[in-house]
Amino acid sequence: MSDYLTPIIDREIFFGNPKISGGKVSPDGKYITFLKPYNGVRNIWIKKKEEAFETARPLTADQNRPIGGYFWSRDSKYVLFVQDKNGDENFRVYSVNPDHKRNTDTGVPDAVDLTPYDDIRAMIYSLPKSNHSEILVGINDRDKAWHDLFKVNIENGNRELILQNDIQFSGAVFNLDDDLKVLTKTDPEGGQEFLKKVNEEWQVFYTCSATENASPYHFAKDGRMYMVSDKGDNKDLSELLLVDIDSEKIEYIESDPEGKVDFGGAIFSDLTDELIGTSYTADKSKIYWRDKAFEGDYDMLVDRFDGAEISFTSGTEDEQTWIVFVNKDTDPGSAYLFDRNSKETTFLYRPRTELPVEHLCEMTPISYTSSDGLEIPAYLTLPKTEKINNLPFVIMPHGGPWARDYWGYNSYAQFLSNRGYGVLMINFRGSIGYGKSFLNKGNLQWGKLMQDDITWGVKHIVDKGWADENRIAILGGSYGGYATLAGLTFTPDVYAAGVSIVGPSNLFTLLETIPPYWASALKMFHIRMGNPETEEGKTHLKAISPFFHADKIKSPLLVAQGDNDPRVKTAESDQIVAACRDSGQDVQYLNFPDEGHGFANPSNSMAFLAVTEQFLAKHIGGRFQKEVPKDLNDIIDKVSIDVSTVEI
Repeated sequence: MSDYLTPIIDREIFFGNPKISGGKVSPDGKYITFLKPYNGVRNIWIKKKEEAFETARPLTADQNRPIGGYFWSRDSKYVLFVQDKNGDENFRVYSVNPDHKRNTDTGVPDAVDLTPYDDIRAMIYSLPKSNHSEILVGINDRDKAWHDLFKVNIENGNRELILQNDIQFSGAVFNLDDDLKVLTKTDPEGGQEFLKKVNEEWQVFYTCSATENASPYHFAKDGRMYMVSDKGDNKDLSELLLVDIDSEKIEYIESDPEGKVDFGGAIFSDLTDELIGTSYTADKSKIYWRDKAFEGDYDMLVDRFDGAEISFTSGTEDEQTWIVFVNKDTDPGSAYLFDRNSKETTFLYRPRTELPVEHLCEMTPISYTSSDGLEIPAYLTLPKTEKINNLPFVIMPHGGPWARDYWGYNSYAQFLSNRGYGVLMINFRGSIGYGKSFLNKGNLQWGKLMQDDITWGVKHIVDKGWADENRIAILGGSYGGYATLAGLTFTPDVYAAGVSIVGPSNLFTLLETIPPYWASALKMFHIRMGNPETEEGKTHLKAISPFFHADKIKSPLLVAQGDNDPRVKTAESDQIVAACRDSGQDVQYLNFPDEGHGFANPSNSMAFLAVTEQFLAKHIGGRFQKEVPKDLNDIIDKVSIDVSTVEI
């Protein structure tokens, strides 16, 4: 008799194209747009609000790369989206008019490229209320490292320069009248500066150090600016403030009522520009409403959907009609149309209609103590098996590393638990959201105490009896990929296998090849990772770069890379693969020629996971889906690299 209480769920149900996703209601309430495959690739579709989804028509026809997101113009005339080529993150902005004639070859209206410049990354700053035909965009065609500010006409792409970036600012903030009021930039020591314009010159009015954090948030109707900051020796958790830019007086507004986590987010009415709610995320997210009407609607929806998480994802201009998304850890969710006047909710769609939610596994917030006494938050997902002790486990460190994991539906955690693995997701030191002290304790701790926090997570699940210490793997992407390599390198007896997805292996080459538009963050990288321009920094970076210590690896390693990744370039994976090969170690290499920093194409994701689940089953003993369709096998054959051919 099998120990498993659930059937194997097809990987395509987890990772194939969602049937429908990303629904938005137009500001005038007449249309609903959404994402759905068109000729096999995820594109934007449109229908009238009252029509059935079956009557919808496509608005875009990209055949190379799925469209990940989009938004409406304020006047409901255009749908705008951003797209890059094969994951290179050189994003351009496009607009499409649903009423325009359809191209007979593509079946959709022709989109207008609003930023038709080679090798640029456009940054959208704002959709002005004062002129619905414009969008405020940063474009780095003049200088790849710094974005100039432009007004761009949504219909034809004509642009007008607002400000040329001669002072190397990294951010720009517009007030409610769409006037440029604040610039942000990094100072020579890695701190943050806020600038205002005085007598035609930009002057600093607020600063914080490199070990503090501050960011502009939103303008108030009285002209003051909301910002989030943890500046001050006596402050650890960030808080919401209001700053008078002219007088430079600062008013405290709010911080976590429970005193546990940083300020999470502010919810503003786009209709009234009033602050209507704030949110904080410890183990789970919590909203504190300031607007009683919204609070009543939210509480009613929570009750109606049995305590699920409720997200207001898209609303009409009058804020009376919303698309709300309802989900929880064991359900990827459903979208509903919510009428605030009648309080009726109308079902719209489920992204993954075939997913048997009754077989999904609960995600439980836990915590444990690190080697030096820190409380480390984590999320535990246990499979549905006869016994929940001595399980094979997958440790899944998040990317960033200046990010964090959250409670809720996680496709990787559910996929792995369905295969019989326990899954542990760890918010190690250096993760955001738990105060600046917790964040700064990660400085210069890549491969050291940050990695130690992960190791002690392994110790915790072994001590609890959940995990078989001989059947533990580590899998992660980006920084999580680095943590995988560091885990196999610096703690070779802890893990029986590792899977690195776009993981840095040599921090010298990583820092040398960051995209030019990350120039403002380079000093911060040096502070948090190590400075390759000093002898001390060189010694430190060499000590924590897995590439230089690859001969210590004992366990099998699977490496996956997107060949167009602008952040963690292919050389990072090439280096560790070649080093492992030269040391006679068991290493397998997949390189996807049409991907960047992760896998956007669902077929690529499923091909990678088909290899991964067989790899994990072989080395730590879970189960796997044996059937691999021909199209995935073709991808696997194409991306599998003969490690003997890899050169540094």
